[in-house]
Amino acid sequence: MFKLAHNGNVLLDVIEHSPPSAAFVIEALEKSTFCECRIDYDAISAFFKEPSSERSLVVASKHDATLTVTLSDDKMLATGELTLAQGGKVLALAQAKQQLIKAGVARGYKQAFLEQLLQKQFELPAGTTVKGILAKGRLPEDGKSSKLLPQVLTLKERLHTPKLREDGTVDMRDFGKLASVEPGTLLVRQQPATPGKEGFTVKGDVLPAKAGESSPLVAGEGSEISKTNPLELISSIAGVPVEIQNGMRVDDIFTIADVTVKSGHINFDGSIIVTHNIEPGMKVTAKGDITVMGTVESGELTAQGNITIKQGVIGHQLDDKTLSCKIICNGDIHLSHAQYSYLEGNNIFIERQASHCAMKATKLLQIGQADNPQGKLFGGEILDAGMIIAGEIGNESGAKMLINMVASGKSVTTETDECLKELAKTDEQLDTLQATLEKADLVKDLDKKKLLLAKIGATQQHYCQQAEQLEKRLTTLEQSLYELLNNANLAVNKKLHSGVEIHIFDKVLKTNRSYPPCNVKLQEGKIEIEFKTS
Repeated sequence: MFKLAHNGNVLLDVIEHSPPSAAFVIEALEKSTFCECRIDYDAISAFFKEPSSERSLVVASKHDATLTVTLSDDKMLATGELTLAQGGKVLALAQAKQQLIKAGVARGYKQAFLEQLLQKQFELPAGTTVKGILAKGRLPEDGKSSKLLPQVLTLKERLHTPKLREDGTVDMRDFGKLASVEPGTLLVRQQPATPGKEGFTVKGDVLPAKAGESSPLVAGEGSEISKTNPLELISSIAGVPVEIQNGMRVDDIFTIADVTVKSGHINFDGSIIVTHNIEPGMKVTAKGDITVMGTVESGELTAQGNITIKQGVIGHQLDDKTLSCKIICNGDIHLSHAQYSYLEGNNIFIERQASHCAMKATKLLQIGQADNPQGKLFGGEILDAGMIIAGEIGNESGAKMLINMVASGKSVTTETDECLKELAKTDEQLDTLQATLEKADLVKDLDKKKLLLAKIGATQQHYCQQAEQLEKRLTTLEQSLYELLNNANLAVNKKLHSGVEIHIFDKVLKTNRSYPPCNVKLQEGKIEIEFKTS
């Protein structure tokens, strides 16, 4: 009844077979060997609506399976759209691979993906369209920065692990035996930075990875880089290990129960531990860290490292308006509470509250526990801080309080002005040298001319290098000031009271009412208060 033409069309001789209806033709096709071919329903229906004089009617056609490969916009994915054959040939693996090549797929291809898609030809009805992933690109993996792996317990870590009594309670003044090391002890092992793993698109374009930052291992006093392994730091003396940036040092430790008139002032090249209290008028100075297990009353502590006071610091105002208690260090200050005291450090952490103190933090001033600071800060003056976090600032009475943030930015602008002046002078020198060079070029004595040009050239090179260094310094200063101002933030977790005068660099805001939890920042040249939503 049906026959196949050379072009793949299925023909019906309508004169010889005289089909009675379109339904009859379709049913006959579905029962014939051409059942999987694409039936032309429109042509069959049209024939019975308006009979034609043609002897043959095209009722179906054979179609081979086809594969269309599409690449995503970012070239990270190649997707195949497979249209199954209708009476025609299935798509072979080799033919499908050719389509991938034509689409430009060069990397990330897995044959299993393609085989899985082609298998659908034997599972789904003829003519079905099915999609599948054929190739995947890979995003680059940035390298990991070098990391320090401490091999010993430091003094700072020891202070976080108080001794447990037999009854299960904690003795906050007893932290057990002091951690110490002998010469040759491994202090730190450095895990080197990794280069990262480059990525690629399915077209084969390489996506470079960023290598991890590598910081040199720093040997502080009392430690040295191992002679057999440059990634290991070992102790060169007996003492207590203390973490420093990118390394560790080993300090000799001086331990004393109380600092009193009887003991005299303490000045020690290493670190100092006071197991009880420091009495009024006493001074303690250390090149390392100072740790006080009790309280400091009207004392003066100075350290090149960190200062940790497990209890509080208490002072009073002197006749000259200065404060009787002074805590100053190059590292961080940790204490429970402070009253009428001067505190100065890199970061200042106060667990409960600070009242009527003068404080200067290079970076962070935090009042309250680390996970959710809710401490109180009132009275006194903040001389400088990059960031302040507290629960409550000021008090209900609206008593005046002064807060200065990023005051150090003024020294940056001063240094910037000096740099600009130096650069202007350098430019003047170069202009003068250029004029001198033009005059020297007119000298007729060749030997004399050559000597003059050499001297002027050497001087020019010197000033050019100086100008380049000044420009680099200016760029660094501008970036430093930008980061200071951009990161400045006064975070209040409970309430900001009235009467607080806030200075951020050269801008001023005075609170005349109480505010709920908020952040105070510098935005577009103005101090703005942003309320916290949660």
